[in-house]
Amino acid sequence: MLSPLADVTPITGVCDFCGFLCHPVSSCLLQAVTLFINMAKSLISPSSKSITANESFCTNQILRSQEVNKKIGEAVKEGNLLKLIFVVNDIMKSMSRHPIRIAVTGDSGNGMSSFINALREIGHEEEDSAPTGVVRTTQKPALYSSSKFPNVDLWDLPGTGVTSLSMENYLEEMDFSKCDLIIIIASEQFSSNHVKLAKAMQSMRRRFYVVWTKLDRDLDTSALPELQLRQNIQKNIQENLQKEGVEVPPIFLVSNFSPDSLDFTKLRDKLRRDLSNIRYEDSLETLSGICDRSISEKALSLKNSMLMRPQETAVSRMSDTADLQESFENYQKLFGVDDGSLQQVAQRTGTLQMGCMAMKFQELHTQDWRLRLMMSFPLCMFLKCLEISWWYGLWNFFTRRLRLWRQLLIVEIVAQNAKTVSRSVLKDNTHLTEVI
Repeated sequence: MLSPLADVTPITGVCDFCGFLCHPVSSCLLQAVTLFINMAKSLISPSSKSITANESFCTNQILRSQEVNKKIGEAVKEGNLLKLIFVVNDIMKSMSRHPIRIAVTGDSGNGMSSFINALREIGHEEEDSAPTGVVRTTQKPALYSSSKFPNVDLWDLPGTGVTSLSMENYLEEMDFSKCDLIIIIASEQFSSNHVKLAKAMQSMRRRFYVVWTKLDRDLDTSALPELQLRQNIQKNIQENLQKEGVEVPPIFLVSNFSPDSLDFTKLRDKLRRDLSNIRYEDSLETLSGICDRSISEKALSLKNSMLMRPQETAVSRMSDTADLQESFENYQKLFGVDDGSLQQVAQRTGTLQMGCMAMKFQELHTQDWRLRLMMSFPLCMFLKCLEISWWYGLWNFFTRRLRLWRQLLIVEIVAQNAKTVSRSVLKDNTHLTEVI
């Protein structure tokens, strides 16, 4: 007796999955069926959280705020990009009132207090200056401010030799996790304590600099030309850090008694840029990460509801392009990234190019190879074979599952597009001038 498949006219076409001429039930399709077994898990798993290269205490405060997460989550749940913009701008304005914490640390005797006075551009004899001297003068953390860097807290910390604390206890005692930027002061030699401090800052994902503070004395006592001496000091610092796997940070060679010469100007310029990044870029990246997580949670909730009602979800036929397009557009509206929603945001914000950001249905199959496979010619022909009346519904469960998985994948693609669009919208409509 002939197989029912024998009555189906063999059709050969270019497979969208492998790129070769294939029969509908060729080995290419066999690969597809095995891939579907593991596809469901990958489709319903949430995306990983976005993180920044450097984290600050300011942004960590945001992450711990239930109110911030709730506000962003509500805007995402409503699929309301305009509301999301207003919420993020309000949070950023609030963040601008939080002081940025800078810690100055290093071996005792390296000139941390003198450096703070030089950075603040005040003399050591002035009333508000940090006390300096040949003996150790800073026995406990001291807070200073400067009109040169408004809304910034400068913490002068005890050196790493002031107490009998081990380096591990010193790091815990000084609580660097509550600082946004750390300046490691060195002079005479770049010691193992300096390397341990740098390694700890890198593991804590904190911005940090290395500042060599007594270059004037080195120039007076060294027979080397200034350029060669500077290169030797920088090379020594770099090699000591690299031996311990520490990425080399910005390095500045200065004189505490000449705050207008050497690398002090570069240091101040770099510090101002990083203060702006901490207050704006880091905060915006953190808020975008919260938005990404909220979108992932929304997509996961939607997928779970679809899995709970598979027969209601997977009612369309795999070859029904009109139904597939309708589903795609409905998901776009749920996430607020359909053409109408983006046009509205473009008009309200004045960013007219945003109206062109909506993903088109014709682009859908190019977004993920799995969806391209599920919409491919061989697979559609294979499903037609399963749906013929001879099987008496034997393969209905299998075909419904394939349709359901296709819907889950479309949700995943739309959610990813929503993350891309929301990040672009927030970047274009959250301005630095509003948060400084």
